[in-house]
Amino acid sequence: MSHTTAEMLLWVVIPYVSLALFVGGHIWRWREDQFGWTTRSSQIYESKLLRIGSPMFHYGIIGIFLGHAVGLGIPKSWTRAIGLSDHMYHLMAITIGLAAAVACVGGLFLLIYRRRTNRRVFGATTVMDKAMYLMLALVIIFGVLATVVHTAIGSYDYREGVSIWFRQFWTLQPDPTLMSSSPIFFQLHVLSALAIFAIWPFTRLVHVFSVPLGYLTRPYIVYRSRGPAKADRRGWEKVDF
Repeated sequence: MSHTTAEMLLWVVIPYVSLALFVGGHIWRWREDQFGWTTRSSQIYESKLLRIGSPMFHYGIIGIFLGHAVGLGIPKSWTRAIGLSDHMYHLMAITIGLAAAVACVGGLFLLIYRRRTNRRVFGATTVMDKAMYLMLALVIIFGVLATVVHTAIGSYDYREGVSIWFRQFWTLQPDPTLMSSSPIFFQLHVLSALAIFAIWPFTRLVHVFSVPLGYLTRPYIVYRSRGPAKADRRGWEKVDF
């Protein structure tokens, strides 16, 4: 089957360029900017909204990630094989997915509102931070619209189109027709996701890969006092100089 130039560009070339930037960018960032590999926390400037918005956003995004992992990575035949009907899967995907999306959108709104209205937090906001928030908002908005308009209200089954293209992508044999024939909000959702993966290594999102596993095996920090008043307390060891 022949494909148009636009189909090949949008659903073959751009996805692999995005993947190359994602992998290569992280390698470059780790080699050249380890001191900048951080969340660039602004908690010191404001913490009240952050304590609410950050957990909402992060728990919501974890739920969305798990939902995408199942919906894109597991074929329909597998869920049928374990006795999960298409109707039940469809119902679970919509209800759980939208709940996670509501938490994610609410948290993101609070984080953006906080960053825009707090002068000190906004002063610590970089250009890449603004691009990151914009792309995150677009990815989530288009994802919600795709779920509501094309799946909940419409009849499009992404597991017969987008999901197959996604799995083919990792086997280096993507069929661009599967994406070009999908509804518009699914296309916009995928394209905005590709954009955020492309800029990911150059933003604070790198902190996703900074799991502090070393803390599990790090030895305890021993505190010692020079003063005699605390020398007799349990857990304190007197040090003479």
